[in-house]
Amino acid sequence: MIQRRQYRGSTMTTLLALATILLVGSFRGSAQDGPPKTVQFTGRSPTSEECGTCHVTLYREYAMGFGSDLKYRDTTGKAGQERILDVPANVSTTGTGHSLAALDPYPVHALEEGTGNGACRTCHFPRTFAIPEIDQVSVGKPDPRPPEEEFGGVRCSSCHLTPDGAIRTPHQVQAPHETIQDERIHTSVMCAYCHSLGSYTPGSQTQTFLEWREDFFRAGLGKLHCQDCHMPRTLRKTAETFDVPIRPVARHLWTGGHSSQRVMNAATAVIVQPVAGESRFEFHVANVGAGHSIPSGSNRRALYLIAEIQDQQERIVASREWLFAPWYGNRPDDRAFVEADRLRPDSIAATQADLQGPHEAILRGGENRALPWSPSLKPGSYTVKARLIYDLNRYNDWTLSQDQTETVTASLGCQVTGQ
Repeated sequence: MIQRRQYRGSTMTTLLALATILLVGSFRGSAQDGPPKTVQFTGRSPTSEECGTCHVTLYREYAMGFGSDLKYRDTTGKAGQERILDVPANVSTTGTGHSLAALDPYPVHALEEGTGNGACRTCHFPRTFAIPEIDQVSVGKPDPRPPEEEFGGVRCSSCHLTPDGAIRTPHQVQAPHETIQDERIHTSVMCAYCHSLGSYTPGSQTQTFLEWREDFFRAGLGKLHCQDCHMPRTLRKTAETFDVPIRPVARHLWTGGHSSQRVMNAATAVIVQPVAGESRFEFHVANVGAGHSIPSGSNRRALYLIAEIQDQQERIVASREWLFAPWYGNRPDDRAFVEADRLRPDSIAATQADLQGPHEAILRGGENRALPWSPSLKPGSYTVKARLIYDLNRYNDWTLSQDQTETVTASLGCQVTGQ
């Protein structure tokens, strides 16, 4: 079972900073005494704090989200009356999703509720892995670390350590540990094991790598890899404790659903009145900024389109709502399956998906979806308004808005003649 730690704000930051300072001091001493000795990692997974002794700036980004607008806000599992699920958040930014993988409230909640989601451990505490091939039909899962090592979430070593105990890096470098150069670390295959599930099922959850590969990369919509958006590069040294050159280095932030900057650049919304005078409208929602589906990943995530029509006195005379969300499994969510869901080992997760019922499929890479609406309106002048709202958890109470981000607003003045 994951042991939850209630570190808060400056307390967590201070602990991490002290650990880093002490470890950095010990490494700096050896560097001044001559060529560093080779550190062996065979048979063990070094903690991220160990890596931070030399890679101070990279560790600061990973552990504290430095240079991002990441916000991990308190939330609930389902209803507003439930206890609050919290993470360390009392600072201007919070740690990255990788560093907080052991504290992420949703998998912790799932394990505490006994929903059969032991599979959470495979990606929240992964061992090192061999990089898969980009064209694999089905991508497996990494093995989880043993329970006694369930701290630190996704460690630096989870991605950078090879199964043979060497550190993989995009550059040819000399370091106090065995290092191999592997250009694939710049490509999306690095993300495949934890961000895809089996073979591609359009619309299903946990398919982000496969969505990028099938709907964006192979479709010819672009050549960008996951890192180009989620790990933007800067020029700097990779290690502050040794004399190394300044190179293009990725920021270790992985901004996504917890970054307003990232979600606000993903989709657009346009309102159209196809025929003048008619009470008939189209709402065009387009995936213009993501190389994968929107929303992607966990089926908890949702994008709402909320449409309202106001009269000249600004009274709302008609409204409608659409929900875009991943399916829980390999079929669309549907209330017809609720009774069968109750017999599953993951019954809570499967049931809550089907209880919410059918909804719009997620917006695939490059997709523009037109949603028609023909409300009953009297002749007159109106304003049609549309809002896109990104929600990190569609299952909790809608009034809990702190996990929501309004990403797009649009409005259109129109006349309805009644003809």
